[in-house]
Amino acid sequence: MDQEMTPAQSMEVIHRMIVEAKQSAQRSNYYFLLWGMLFALAGLVDHVLHQQGITLHWLVWPAMGIIGTVGSSVHGAREGRRQGVMTMMDRVQMWLWIAFTVVLVLMIVLLVAKGLDPNPFVLVLTGMPTFITGMLMRFRPLMIGGLLFWVIGLTSAFVLPGYSSLIFSAGIVVGYIIPGLMLKRHEDGLRTT
Repeated sequence: MDQEMTPAQSMEVIHRMIVEAKQSAQRSNYYFLLWGMLFALAGLVDHVLHQQGITLHWLVWPAMGIIGTVGSSVHGAREGRRQGVMTMMDRVQMWLWIAFTVVLVLMIVLLVAKGLDPNPFVLVLTGMPTFITGMLMRFRPLMIGGLLFWVIGLTSAFVLPGYSSLIFSAGIVVGYIIPGLMLKRHEDGLRTT
């Protein structure tokens, strides 16, 4: 039989939910920094290898993708066990980024098969989940990062193809790494309160 909760018990439940939501939001910076560093580096390495005439310069992209997937999966599993709770916000963000990744991989395969440079398209597409995550978290630097992905992606479509990877790296720095560092500082502040 269900018992009525006292006002004090109700307040405790609300307090726990708020704490869980805060703790849930405190895990996001890792992913932006991991993927940001991997793909900013991939863009630089791809550019250098391409300039040196190495035909398999593109292999750096799937290599970094595999490293990022393993790193994200291990970190996510550890965090999930540590937290023990997955909030609605966690689920929304998880499925947003999974759907983004599926569309991203399919889009890259299709663009490469058609002989098109995927970098501008990847930047434009990456703006969507970044912007939405910023909106969900109410974290303005991620919203701005998403907007910058759109602007840089569109701009990069009109740049000489030999510089596409460099522009991609710059987009990753301003769209992921800088907001990720700001998010880390914000999250570190939440942990101390």
